[in-house]
Amino acid sequence: MKQWFTPILIAIAVIVAFIGSTLFTVYESERAMIARLGELRIDSKTGQTLILGPGLHVKLPFVDTLHRFDSRLNMTEIPSERILTKDKELLMVDLFVQWKITDFALFYISTYGANEGLSNRDRAEQLLRQNVKGVLHSEFGQRTLPSVVSGERKQLMEKLVERTNENVRGYGMQVVDVRVNRVDYPPEVNDKVFARMISERRQVAVGFRANGESKAAIIRADADREARVMVAEAEKESERLKGEGDAQSLQIYAESYSKSPEFFEFYRSLEAYRKSFQNKQDILVLKPEGAFFKYFRGNANVSSKPENH
Repeated sequence: MKQWFTPILIAIAVIVAFIGSTLFTVYESERAMIARLGELRIDSKTGQTLILGPGLHVKLPFVDTLHRFDSRLNMTEIPSERILTKDKELLMVDLFVQWKITDFALFYISTYGANEGLSNRDRAEQLLRQNVKGVLHSEFGQRTLPSVVSGERKQLMEKLVERTNENVRGYGMQVVDVRVNRVDYPPEVNDKVFARMISERRQVAVGFRANGESKAAIIRADADREARVMVAEAEKESERLKGEGDAQSLQIYAESYSKSPEFFEFYRSLEAYRKSFQNKQDILVLKPEGAFFKYFRGNANVSSKPENH
């Protein structure tokens, strides 16, 4: 039994290895091609290169070479690139490209990089980066910084997709989208740009302050003028009212005097007494027989001798 067991195991192992090198699976996200002795297999029905879809397939061991390709959407990042705009602004641009394979046979032929030690995917990304960078320099060179940053950004992305597709269509590839991640100044330019921005902001601030001070001076001048006008009008109204009051007072005095001259004379004398003797230290040297003391004497006889008061 032992003499037969070992050859059987060897035979089984050989069969399994043969089957393993013969059968292979292509997944949903893949497409595959077989190169037989370096030549791609041709579909006998269509006469075109045989493209293997998802499923189980067979190849000849040691004769056929299997090449797999991703049929999904791929994304390739483009490293920071120095770009000069139309207005001579130096920028650092980071972007990524979404692409897919449309012609697997053409893609294989165009991106075969065995002589450079690269896989088809690596070679495809190398070609893609070269083409995108060329288009990027060309399109940015036709636009100013404001249009790149905001004004024509959408049109710029569409133009990048269109022109890149024209260049990579010969590689069996299609660019679906190009997106700019970041647009910034290089490190050596940042400090100068920030200094210039600070200077510009300071100039704007000075302009705002000067404009504000000018408007404030105008407002103060208008307020002072209005205040002077109001004070003048108030003084004018005050003088008018005072004149009217004096006129009414004189009229009242005149009417009172015409009605009772003696009472009016008596009242005026009392007013004169009150104003003359406001302070106890006041001294008047007058004759008692004078008219000033007329209402002090009444019906009494006044001494003919003068007295000092």
